[in-house]
Amino acid sequence: MARIMVLGAGIGGLPAAYELRKSLDKSHDIVVVNPLDSFHFTPSNPWVAVGWRRPEQIVVPLKKPLERKRIRLVVGAARAVKPEARVVELTDGQRLEYDYLLIATGPKLAFDEVPGLGPEGGYTQSVCTLEHAKNARLAYEEFLQNPGPIVVGAVQGASCFGPAYEFAMILDKDLRRRKLRHKVPMTFITSEPYIGHLGLGGVGDSKGMLESIMRARHIKWIINAKVREVTRGRLTAVEHDNDGKPVREQQLPFSFGMLLPAFKGVDAVMGVDGLVNPRGFVTIDALQRNARYPNVYSAGVCVAIAPPEPTPVPTGVPKTGYMIESMVSAVVANIKADIEGKPARATATWNAVCLADMGDSGIAFVALPQIPPRNVTWTKAGYWVHLAKIAYEKYFLRKMRKGSNETFYERYMLKLLGIMRLAG
Repeated sequence: MARIMVLGAGIGGLPAAYELRKSLDKSHDIVVVNPLDSFHFTPSNPWVAVGWRRPEQIVVPLKKPLERKRIRLVVGAARAVKPEARVVELTDGQRLEYDYLLIATGPKLAFDEVPGLGPEGGYTQSVCTLEHAKNARLAYEEFLQNPGPIVVGAVQGASCFGPAYEFAMILDKDLRRRKLRHKVPMTFITSEPYIGHLGLGGVGDSKGMLESIMRARHIKWIINAKVREVTRGRLTAVEHDNDGKPVREQQLPFSFGMLLPAFKGVDAVMGVDGLVNPRGFVTIDALQRNARYPNVYSAGVCVAIAPPEPTPVPTGVPKTGYMIESMVSAVVANIKADIEGKPARATATWNAVCLADMGDSGIAFVALPQIPPRNVTWTKAGYWVHLAKIAYEKYFLRKMRKGSNETFYERYMLKLLGIMRLAG
């Protein structure tokens, strides 16, 4: 009997547990370790922040669906991963042994790298977690009583730009619905070298398409920007040229701000020699496993991926839903092969298929593979993307409640994108 531990129950970890249960003999012990006893659908957080979703609509309690699949749930935060001993220590003192470990924790949010950033002791909001989105909703309701300037964006080192673009457009749509948009100057600030870079070197005409949408919605932007500090109602940003040299400092007043931080690895793995890079992201080979500790795998945002190109201001690489699905499938196949004494051969595709909701429209990005040069680069905009994002939310939440390991992108989204591409 093998003991397989999945550390984290997010968009990567929970489907991995279900797929492991389906793929392996029932004699093997599968345990999910997560700080919370529920799954939260993170892509819906921007909708929560403006009141388009209630928090309970995107939450799935974990105990019953995991019990039905004979998967053990341990609710607790990891304090330390000790791969030499094959042990994970929790903050409550528990020591959990494993034969195979899948690290799918997601990131640590590095708000502390910019003074005054973030909802916990800072002056800006976030949509990175459900609690952050709930706090942002309260701040937004207060803002609506006395509208003023809005700043939205992603700071230096950020690797997840899509939600920032989404939130800016969703705010624009919500304010127009309320007949308040004319009272709200909006600025988008980003560490990207150009609008639509997305940490991917751009995808098709993402630059022109997003610039056009932002012009049409009267959203100004600042690129190549480092946020030096945030104080109450004011953000200090330093613009840089293409050589990375500072050229201008701006003081941006704001009444409501949402800025995505840089990511790091979680504390439990930070500094573990041979397991993570200096930022704490887990280093893996083509088989999703760590070179020094081949019984340790990783998938999702916590994986180390080098940027596709240098940028004047540091940017990271996003990990999108389809990419994470393919990582999970590879991990499961390789753990199964190792248990059965067979060589591990499964590799993830690392393709990017991203649905960006724009409130009343959306943009679909397809990059196959994610890192250039690519075989396919494609972007398409339309109301159908907004509907597809809603369908993805409903599908994923239903699958987590049922304990299904079906893959949304392979079963549905790629077919839809193929039809749209053929249709021009």
